[in-house]
Amino acid sequence: MKRPISVITVFIICFSFLLPTLTWGQGGGSLTGDFQMNAKFFVRDSAIGAANTPQYDRQKFGAESWMALNYQNWGFDIGLRFDAFLNSNLIDPQDSYSALGIGRWHIRKSFLIDKKKNHTFDITAGYIYDQIGSGVLFQSYEARPLAIDNALVGGRLIYKFGDYITVKGFAGRQKKVEKQENLFETYKPVIAGAAVEGFVDISDSTGKGVQLVPGIGVVRRTLDDETMGVIVSDIVTYAPQDTFTPRYNTYAFSVYNTLTAGRFSWFAEAAFKTAEAVNANNPKGVLENQNGYNLFTSLTYSQKGFAVTAQYKRTDHFIMRTSPLQTLNRGQIGFLPPMARQNTYRLPARYNAATQEIGEQAVQLDILYAPIKTKDHKLSFLFNFSNIFSLDSVRTSSSFSLDENLLYREFYFETTYKFKRKWKLIAGFQFQQYNQEIYEIKPGVPIVTTYIPFTEFSYRFDKKKSLRIEAQYMSTEQDFGSWLWFLAEFNIAPRWSFTLSDMINVVPKKYSRVEHFYTAGVTYKKGSTRFMLSYIKQVEGIVCTGGICRYEPAFNGVRFDVNSRF
Repeated sequence: MKRPISVITVFIICFSFLLPTLTWGQGGGSLTGDFQMNAKFFVRDSAIGAANTPQYDRQKFGAESWMALNYQNWGFDIGLRFDAFLNSNLIDPQDSYSALGIGRWHIRKSFLIDKKKNHTFDITAGYIYDQIGSGVLFQSYEARPLAIDNALVGGRLIYKFGDYITVKGFAGRQKKVEKQENLFETYKPVIAGAAVEGFVDISDSTGKGVQLVPGIGVVRRTLDDETMGVIVSDIVTYAPQDTFTPRYNTYAFSVYNTLTAGRFSWFAEAAFKTAEAVNANNPKGVLENQNGYNLFTSLTYSQKGFAVTAQYKRTDHFIMRTSPLQTLNRGQIGFLPPMARQNTYRLPARYNAATQEIGEQAVQLDILYAPIKTKDHKLSFLFNFSNIFSLDSVRTSSSFSLDENLLYREFYFETTYKFKRKWKLIAGFQFQQYNQEIYEIKPGVPIVTTYIPFTEFSYRFDKKKSLRIEAQYMSTEQDFGSWLWFLAEFNIAPRWSFTLSDMINVVPKKYSRVEHFYTAGVTYKKGSTRFMLSYIKQVEGIVCTGGICRYEPAFNGVRFDVNSRF
């Protein structure tokens, strides 16, 4: 295997800066870092589907780890991260992947161009995490639980004209999320973009008035010859009415603004993408020549004890990827914000709506009301409503109905009462309708309808010891059937935490008998380092983080996690 020259070069550059300070202890620099490791010991359990993968059948062990170092001195910011995957099922839940390499490196330098006008210039080379606007047009980010690290590998320039105008431009290629090739390589298509953002303050001497944060962005993606060759060879096999001439270059534009006036805040963004070959899940199994757009707006009103947020989004074929050959979470250039509540409790979070880039129209309403907030008593109410449906219902139905082509609907209510610092009670209810056929690609299955009451109680015995108890029940006639969840967590601050939970399939639809999914764990924290050892028996399902979702298979075994910052 040919050794990548870029990795050796990065080591030399980084240590050439580090050596003077590390050797003589001068220069006033700072060296920081973090370490994360997830290790799993697999115990086969064919009854729940924890079987027939390399880890369960023969390897019995898998792990992922990340070690990052960051050094700052002389106006430079230098970072390096080492990644290790050993018999890992993180990239592909049904397979095993092993590889070692440099997962990220960057060198950043900031210059003060004009001290009087506060003009600064910033240059970065290497792996870049950034976004334009809300991220619809472009967002390079990392989500380790979902095996996503789509950093832009290239260069970026940022020029700030004081506090009022920022101009930035970047170009590079996106890091791969493909174990079949090399996770430490990049996709071949080239991505370039630019954005201009401003700040306008129209306020009087008392500070009352209007503030505007406008912006405009553009992104261009250029296909490489190899990718274009694969696309052309596919298109020439289509029926005449389905053929088209693919383009090398695709352009996307975005205009956005945040307006703040008193208690109101309004964000709006409109994005448009030129026509290109896209994989839109056409029933014929062919690529389509489609342009696309995305509209998103959010309006918030807040005052003491009350806040309300209303959101609307419409997406139509806004598929921003490195190429039409990439699917699922691979090759995503932009990030479409989710329009469903990000639930934290186990059963309310079991079914979560992933963004549909091919087409969806959604509304969401969130209301918070806190009528009591005193030294001893705090009472609050939270209500959320989400409704997401396919655009097909608008295009094909003469009599409009929200139930046609429904993707997701949720009613969520929660109330919290806190008495001094002694105890806290949370109780709530969730109603869901979830289109499992679309979100989990399971043809012919019905919409999952759930009714979930839940409660949480926390009690402090003294300054160090506390107990937290959760209880949840999901009533449903679809998928796996109804569930009961119970959790108890005992904490001894600041170091120890003990957890015991059980998720019971009380009315099973897929298992031959009632199944218990136990979890027992202990966490120890010392300074900025945390160790967690758990036995976990987990049902298969969809796991979501920030609106991005992926399938997680059933798991049975022991997990050991380490997180540390230094």
